[in-house]
Amino acid sequence: MAEALLQTTVVGSYPQPDWLVNRDTLSKVVPRTRLREIWRVAEPFLQQAQDDATLLAIRDMERAGLDIITDGEMRRESYSNHFATALEGIDADRPAEIVSRTGHRTPVPRVVGKIRRARPVEVRDVQFLRANTGKPIKITLPGPFTMGQQVKDEFYGDAEAMCMDYARAVNEEAHDLVKAGADVIQLDEPWLRNNPEEAKLYAVKAINRALQGLTVPTVVHLCFGYAAVVPGSSKPSGYSFLPQLADTIAQQISIESAQPRIDLGVLKELAPKKVMLGVIDLNDPEIETPQKVADRIRAGLKHLSPDKLLPAPDCGMKYLPRATAFGKLKALVEGAALVRRELG
Repeated sequence: MAEALLQTTVVGSYPQPDWLVNRDTLSKVVPRTRLREIWRVAEPFLQQAQDDATLLAIRDMERAGLDIITDGEMRRESYSNHFATALEGIDADRPAEIVSRTGHRTPVPRVVGKIRRARPVEVRDVQFLRANTGKPIKITLPGPFTMGQQVKDEFYGDAEAMCMDYARAVNEEAHDLVKAGADVIQLDEPWLRNNPEEAKLYAVKAINRALQGLTVPTVVHLCFGYAAVVPGSSKPSGYSFLPQLADTIAQQISIESAQPRIDLGVLKELAPKKVMLGVIDLNDPEIETPQKVADRIRAGLKHLSPDKLLPAPDCGMKYLPRATAFGKLKALVEGAALVRRELG
């Protein structure tokens, strides 16, 4: 049976309920270290509460009609710290501070030994998701390059060597996630565009090592940052590291385009990859009409064939009100259906 055209999906996260997380705390930071104070539920009951929240996310994505769903990342404080702080060689309890060009201080884990994966981190998450839906499922992992940019190295003295150990850890986890039932594996690599010069040196090599030997579809996601953190006026009109991803072994590349309105001519440089194209603007509090979504999909189809395009939101939906996120997913599905009917 042929795969459906214009399969809809999400990047990863979905809004966590107010009874699960303190959204005021959540809105102030994308944590690199653990931020346990974000949770409103006491530790003895937290896993059960996260399971319940995951069921809500699954049902919302199913009700919206998505073709490929995730667990909404309900168990995560951020897209990266859940996995990154679970590795050996990391001291997240006594963090260092990194100061940005603007003077902003961010606590980050210290790398104090060789990076190793000591245990499965997201296997139970996939097992739970697989047991509670008949839909194709995707699970996300932070990419090796991005994790290497979010720490203070006090052990390696060699960024590439550290990044390759992150890649090995990701690869071990990814293989276990496939065994647990994952249909798609996605690496989140937003820092590729933050540090493109270093990325050009070894990021493709690290991504390929992280995805080595996987037999399911694989995705690399890059973006300009959450809309709640990086407003539209601050986003550039193009990616500084994108054509290079054509050299990865990932079958799909996921990019943001609705909010920053990038020149979609860059999509031709990714051939023969499939592209998860952001057609939902997460900076806009208004829910798109299906017609607006369809127009954005049609714009992508000027550069990609329908079998190469997967409509999606720009980025994770973690920071949106849940009603808004659900409405935007429905518009995504209905907009894709409009274009699919036009294609016959």
